[in-house]
Amino acid sequence: MALSSSLFYTIEATERAVVFYPFGKGLDKDNVMTPGLHFKAPWNDVFVYRVNETNSEENMDVLDKNGLSIHIDISVRFYPLPEKIGYMHENFTRDYVNILVIPEVRSTVRQVMGRYTAEEIYSTKRAEVELSIKEETEEILSKNYVHATAVLIRSIELPQQIKGAIENKLQQEQEALAYQFRLDKERSEAERKRIAAEGESRANLIINNSLTSNLLKMRGIEATLELAKSPNSKVIVVGSGKDGLPMILGNN
Repeated sequence: MALSSSLFYTIEATERAVVFYPFGKGLDKDNVMTPGLHFKAPWNDVFVYRVNETNSEENMDVLDKNGLSIHIDISVRFYPLPEKIGYMHENFTRDYVNILVIPEVRSTVRQVMGRYTAEEIYSTKRAEVELSIKEETEEILSKNYVHATAVLIRSIELPQQIKGAIENKLQQEQEALAYQFRLDKERSEAERKRIAAEGESRANLIINNSLTSNLLKMRGIEATLELAKSPNSKVIVVGSGKDGLPMILGNN
C-alpha cells in the first residue's frame, strides 16, 4: 500500500503540478501536470499548486501626499499562470504568496497612495486609486507568472479630526452645487417667461394691426347673417348699429 501511494498521485481540477527529478533533469519546468491520475518514481518530488483565483486581505498604514497617516484594508485577488508554475516555483517556491504577491502589493499600495491626498483617496478619486494600484500590481506580478485580477480598497480610516473636516467640506460643496442648480433653474424659468411674453406681445401687435374698420364691419355682417338664420324670432334693423352695422332685436 505504501509503495502504491508513492507511485501514483492525483491532480484536482483546480490544481497543476511540476515534478523534480533528482537523478535526472532536475525541475521539469515546461512539463506541467494537468488534472488526473499520474505515475511517478518514488524518489521524484511533485509540487502541486492551486491555480484557481485566490484572495488575500491586508491591513496596512500608509502616508498620503502630505504625509498624513491613513489606515486601509486591501483585498487582492490573483492566481498563478498554470502553464508557468514551474518557473514560478524555481524563483519563489510554493510560498510565492508571502515571498512575491503580498510584498509587491503592499509596496505598490504605498507608492500609489503617496501620490494622492487623504481627501482624494477618501472621496473623489478612490476608484482612480484602486485602478492605479491594480494596473501597477499586475505589471509587476505578470513578469513573475502571477495574474492579479483585482485590488480593492475595502475600508479607509482617517484621523477623526481630518475625516470630519473632509466630510464637512464635501457637504458644503454639495450644498453649493444644489444652490447653483436652483439659481440656474430660476434663470431658465425667467428666460422662458420672457420669451413667452415677447411672443404674446408680438402676436397681439400683429392682430391689432390687422383689425381695420372695414375688416371689423365685414366680420360683423357675417355674424349678423349667421344669427339671422337661427329659428328664434328677431327684428333686424339694417344700418342702425354703430358704424352702420345691422342691429338685431328679439325676445331671446
